[in-house]
Amino acid sequence: MKQFTSVHDVSNPEALVREALALKQQPRGSLHHIGQHHTIALLFFNPSLRTRLSTQRAAIELGMSVMDYNAGQGWQLEFEDSAVMNIDKAEHIKEAAAVISQYADIIGIRTFPGLQDRERDYSDYVLRQFQQYARVPVVSLESAIRHPLQSLADWVTIEEHRPAYRPKVVLSWAPHPRALPQAVANSFLEWMQRADVELVLTHPKGYELAEEFTQGVTVSYDQNEALEGANFIYAKNWSSYQDYGRILNQDAGWMITPEKMARANNGKFMHCLPVRRNVVVADAVLDSPNSLAIEQANNRTYAAMAVLKSILEGKD
Repeated sequence: MKQFTSVHDVSNPEALVREALALKQQPRGSLHHIGQHHTIALLFFNPSLRTRLSTQRAAIELGMSVMDYNAGQGWQLEFEDSAVMNIDKAEHIKEAAAVISQYADIIGIRTFPGLQDRERDYSDYVLRQFQQYARVPVVSLESAIRHPLQSLADWVTIEEHRPAYRPKVVLSWAPHPRALPQAVANSFLEWMQRADVELVLTHPKGYELAEEFTQGVTVSYDQNEALEGANFIYAKNWSSYQDYGRILNQDAGWMITPEKMARANNGKFMHCLPVRRNVVVADAVLDSPNSLAIEQANNRTYAAMAVLKSILEGKD
């Protein structure tokens, strides 16, 4: 694997899931030889808890050294070619990416959409600029439109808890007071279309996602109908793609409640965290034995380990 920015960088996503599950069974400290004498630089242009800590731990478990930089709090980088840098930008991405590549063997980048300019956000501009000018592999720690490490961990979690038959997996929009990006939803659909599952997407009208991520996916505007017989219910908010970045409604009727879960088939609740309790999901669901949210967060480490190991070993 030469980079990790989406499922399209992985020749066999199912094999990567199996690798993550296998790594989860390994004793602590037994894999330090894999990343020994290698360094990863983690650059965060927006806040992070699970991604930051799980990727750090994954690298440490593989014996790597870790450099962690809050890029969003440093001086501003210029990303435009031929820019006249006489205002607020102190360094160009060309120099920054080249310099960091001398310090690290892998660069992890976490960016965030502005939710103002859809064309720019969906070009994944910041991530692509790092890919262009970095001289070492780039790993997406979430971009403007995808969150592949989260999606890999989600698939690992589903694989651990799947029934003996082909499960029904439902991704449901849920209300939220802030405008959030489509990255987690986009990425989850992209990865689940490679998995052996029955995939259903449900959301209110107006919250349709980009066609590149939903093509071939069953879509329902009736949440109750979509949840019938579900084995896994993944709740996530996203702002409008068509009316870009806007909150069209905050319909509390879309919150995941015990009554909604009762429509499922012993359904497991999933969420990437952080989650707004009693807005996105009721306490009774999130705190129930069928909630997998904490286990999803745990699996972020093993997903990252599988990715870093594949890059270090030069595997597809």
